[in-house]
Amino acid sequence: MPNIDSIKLTQFSHGSGCGCKIAPAVLETILHSDFVKSTFPQLLVGNETKDDAAVYDLGDGNCLISTTDFFMPIVDDAFTFGAIASTNAISDVYAMGGKPLMAIAILGWPVDKISADVARKVLDGSREVCKKAGIPLAGGHSIDSPEPIFGLAVTGTVKKENLKKNNTATEGCALYLTKPLGVGMITTAQKRGLVIEADYQEAINTMIQLNDIGADLGQLDYVKALTDITGFGLLGHLIEVCDGSNLSCEIVYEKIPMLKNVQHYTGQMIYADNTMRNWQAYQSKVSGIGSESLLTLCDPQTSGGLLICVDGEKTDVFEKFMNAKGFGIKPFGRLTHRQSVVVNVL
Repeated sequence: MPNIDSIKLTQFSHGSGCGCKIAPAVLETILHSDFVKSTFPQLLVGNETKDDAAVYDLGDGNCLISTTDFFMPIVDDAFTFGAIASTNAISDVYAMGGKPLMAIAILGWPVDKISADVARKVLDGSREVCKKAGIPLAGGHSIDSPEPIFGLAVTGTVKKENLKKNNTATEGCALYLTKPLGVGMITTAQKRGLVIEADYQEAINTMIQLNDIGADLGQLDYVKALTDITGFGLLGHLIEVCDGSNLSCEIVYEKIPMLKNVQHYTGQMIYADNTMRNWQAYQSKVSGIGSESLLTLCDPQTSGGLLICVDGEKTDVFEKFMNAKGFGIKPFGRLTHRQSVVVNVL
């Protein structure tokens, strides 16, 4: 068994991070069922809306949020893998406008290939992130699996009046993003030995940044819809917002935040495997795409930022609020009435 310090986790998995997600078209087939569903009036958000987490009305003005997210390593370092996977999972609670309460771990480990000491480091990374989020890592479940897998099941709460969903956007909303795009292609470059170290560190720093601003956004009535950007890329999650809200959108490519050196990698055609899978799922709904924008907008994000839909008449108030929180963000697009094309890239 390799020495603990020489282990490179990405060598033990066929996928990485949120790029492990099942393709959108395949997921549609899995979720479709002719089974007669039971109705639960207290279930405010289930899987019908493709939202970030399930939400259950407790009947006293408060709601319970429940979510789970796990994947295979996107980085080689065990501690960092645990931290990224945990940040990513907790994000789903923030994306509903809520606050996390506790988490339990989901661990799959090839015990015959990688030392248990490495798995312990993964858990330590998770504990560090849970500590930052102010929640306990309260337990979990582990199995012996062919590839390393880690993530969390997270429970949170939100006041019913503060609940944010991905299908409640309104025409004229301005679109904002709290983290830059590009981590999929930069982590792919790292796996191929082609990454610039400063770019790789920037991507890691982005992935371990908690989306805890989401709990504050839940209290803003002019934030009309909210979701986080993960494996389906910005285009995929933007299309989910538009389809769910029966709207279309126009986005200005040059205004979309990107990691600093992304063009270095697009110029070399370095992209994650699932980038093209994403594009195949969305191309009929998109116009104005180019060779570079295809790679960046379909790039599968791991622990990506929040996509925020803000009442178009409240952008000045919103930007002032976000500046005070340390986010100097500007809109990159707007939602329009429903058209034949869902996303028009300008």
